[in-house]
Order: sequence, then structure tokens, then C-alpha cells
Amino acid sequence: MARAFLVVLDSAGCGGAPDADRFFNGDVPDTGANTLGHIAAACAAREAEDGRTGPLKMPHLDALGLGAAIRLASGARAEGLDADPVGLWGAAQEISVGKDTPSGHWEMAGLPVPWDWSYFPDTIPAFPDDLVEEVKRLAGVGGILGNEHASGTEIIARLGEEHQRSGWPICYTSSDSVFQIAAHEETFGLDRLLALCEGLAPMLHARKVGRVIARPFTGEPGHYTRTVNRHDYAIEPPGATVLDWVQAAGRVTYGIGKISDIFAGRGVDHVMKGADADLMGHLGHCVAEARDGSLTFANFVEFDSLYGHRRDVSGYARHLEWFDAAIAPVLAQLRPDDLMIFTADHGNDPTWIGTDHTRERVPVVATGPYSGQIGIRGFTDIAASVAAHLGVAGDGPGTSFL
Repeated sequence: MARAFLVVLDSAGCGGAPDADRFFNGDVPDTGANTLGHIAAACAAREAEDGRTGPLKMPHLDALGLGAAIRLASGARAEGLDADPVGLWGAAQEISVGKDTPSGHWEMAGLPVPWDWSYFPDTIPAFPDDLVEEVKRLAGVGGILGNEHASGTEIIARLGEEHQRSGWPICYTSSDSVFQIAAHEETFGLDRLLALCEGLAPMLHARKVGRVIARPFTGEPGHYTRTVNRHDYAIEPPGATVLDWVQAAGRVTYGIGKISDIFAGRGVDHVMKGADADLMGHLGHCVAEARDGSLTFANFVEFDSLYGHRRDVSGYARHLEWFDAAIAPVLAQLRPDDLMIFTADHGNDPTWIGTDHTRERVPVVATGPYSGQIGIRGFTDIAASVAAHLGVAGDGPGTSFL
């Protein structure tokens, strides 16, 4: 029985979103942002030489159609990605009013977001008094640190020592619909941080804030490091997704990375987490061992969290090249009737102004018993295609491109 693998390179957009002028980094619209295209251009210009060199090298995904997908989506040639595609390839654009993780993943799973998310103002303080008071009450502390828009690594570096001294949690947000709490795993306690975020989530979900994110870190002043114990407390999807459709058909689902968090645990039978290197091992294990008729849904977050938000072009390029090399033996294990789709949930152009996501189309490239161009599709068509391949019923608005 056929299996499906849906693999998200978090934030690996490819430009061309027709509504990018409605989304901003600071006062600058996202018009012209192109995560993969601009990384490829920087590599070709020898402007991304930290730990790597030369044009972007992704022969395996390019052979499936990655370079062609970038050209289709944005009209821009991605230098170094010039293969004639042998896979199924195209691009997708989103209709949900957001450029964040839940919006992208829910929609590609067949469920466009049916509301406008709530966001916090880019002011200091950023949070309303009643929210601050609830954090203080749940944490049993006299105050909070931060209370602003910030980069997670920057605010931890800046306020980590004061956090360890005072015991007050570091609270911050971004242009996404999120409330993030950073705390030291040892001096504050990981279990205490997770309990705080879980207790706070219902209040924020009621206000249509998409996620409460626990951001644990370790280390000493000047040498703080975020750990893999991040946990997202997301609003539960308000309707069925492809994960639910597969389960309703009596099949098994596997969630790799933060997939279970994004869908509030719904529709996921088996959860596997870790750093991206660990996740590649989990994906390989699922290709070798996943049940007949199953769906494996994977998110590789470090493109976004370690390189996109930090505007690290060389780091993003290194990670793309690592992923492409590491996926080769996984592809070699696929059965002839397996479908593996590679896509993204939004953009995060490391050459762009600011530190937040960028509104972009995303590539859709696949290997399996299909080939050819699929054109510009909707995110929901991804879910419809997975369902069609698996032979399960779905009630989403998408149309299969298979």
C-alpha cells in the first residue's frame, strides 16, 4: 500500500507572492523577498563563504525540480540550480492572512486559517497588563523581563544574566502571532517553564494568539545556548486536516520535529523530535519502517530558527547543502509507490531587512510515481494530493495535482 512523506524545509520560500506588499518587516513590505533565490545569488557572488564556498550545491532537490520551481514562482534564476527536472515540480501560494508556522502548516494540511491572528504592538511594553499579571501569578514571580519585540538569541544574550539573578522569565514576541518565554533550564527549571507556558496558553488562544512558545536555554553569561527542548503550545486547528483524514481511514501518522506541536497533538500517532540532524535520522527510520498506507509529516526548523531569523546567509546555505546531501540516502530507500513532497511554510529571506518571516510562494517538488510541472498551486492542493495518493477521503478545499 502506498505511503506519503510530507517534508517541510521551514522558511525556504522562493519569492513571487502576489500579496507580498501587504506584509512587512518593520516599515518595508516583503515585495521582492526570495529566500532561496537570494541565497543562491549570494553564493554565486561569493558572498556566502563562511564554512562553504561557491555556487549553491543542491543536486538532489534540484534534480527533482527545485531550481525550476524558483524560476516559476519568482521569475528569477537561482544560480547553481539549473537541472532539467525529473520529478514533480511547481510552487504554491497561501491565502491565509499570515506568514507564520501555523498558517502555512494548517493550510498545506488542508485547512486555511479561518480568522485573523492577533499580534502584539511593536512598542515597549508590548503586552497588556492583565497578561503580565497572569504570567507573574503562574510563575510565582514579582515581574517579567523583556516585554518587547526581539530576536530570541539576542534577548537571551542581553537579559539572561538578569533572568538568572532575579528568577523573572524573559517574555518577548515578534511580527508573528506568538508569545515566547525564555528561561534557563537549570536555574528556572525546564518543567516549570513548560508548566508556565501550558497554563498561559488558554488565555492567549482565546485572544487568537497562535502560539505560546517555551524557549529553554542553558549556559552562562556570554555563552547562552537555546536547547532542543523548545515546545510550542498552539491553538488546536478548528477543523480536520490531512492528519485527521489519514487517521479516520484507519491509517497511521508520524510527526517529525514540531509537527505535533503545530497541530496541538491532534492527528499524530507517533512523535519524534530533536535537532535537524536527529530529525533526518527519524525521517530515514520512517522511510525504512513506516506502516503501509501511512503519512509521515516532518518539519526541519533550523533553516528558520538558526539562520533565517539571524540573517545568516552562509549558515542558511550550509544547511541547505547539508540537507540535500543527507536526503540522498533517504531518497534511495523509498519504495516505488512512495510519494515524498518537499515544500516550505513561508519565507525568511536572510538577505532581507529585519529579522522576521517574509511573505513568499514556496517550492513544491516531489519524487515518486509522478513527474512534470504542476504550475502555481494553492497550499491546500498539497493536502488534497497526499490524500489522493493514499486513497483516503478528505473534505478540504484543495484539488490534487497528481
